[in-house]
Amino acid sequence: MTVVGDSATGEELAESLLEGVVNEPMRAATKLLGAHSDGYWLRRLTHDQELAAAVDQPLIGLSARYPAVHWDGVGHLLKTSTWSQGASRSQAAVLQFAASLVSRCPVQLGTVTHALDDAEFQLLLTAMEEASYGDPR
Repeated sequence: MTVVGDSATGEELAESLLEGVVNEPMRAATKLLGAHSDGYWLRRLTHDQELAAAVDQPLIGLSARYPAVHWDGVGHLLKTSTWSQGASRSQAAVLQFAASLVSRCPVQLGTVTHALDDAEFQLLLTAMEEASYGDPR
């Protein structure tokens, strides 16, 4: 399956990165990134070579048997000063929150939630519930 195709929705991109992932927080975080802004971060983490260069590693491992988000790399990325350039406040908040679900980034919930609209806030609540209890589907 093509992981990042121009015609794939964000949710489809996330699903393509979840094969073989059994860790519920990682599943929830990846699904969150797919659901928000039509997969903005999944596309950017795949294609933005400056982000990968900032942490000296691919942020989505496409060459692995099961392509997946490299959460350790994302955690390191969030410690750099330029990671959020070009992203909106809500996009930046969602990546930080997703990384926090997999224990790669501490977040100030007030800062995150104030950057989101109601629909985006609901995405975070769903992700937090799935990280804790698994996907009910």
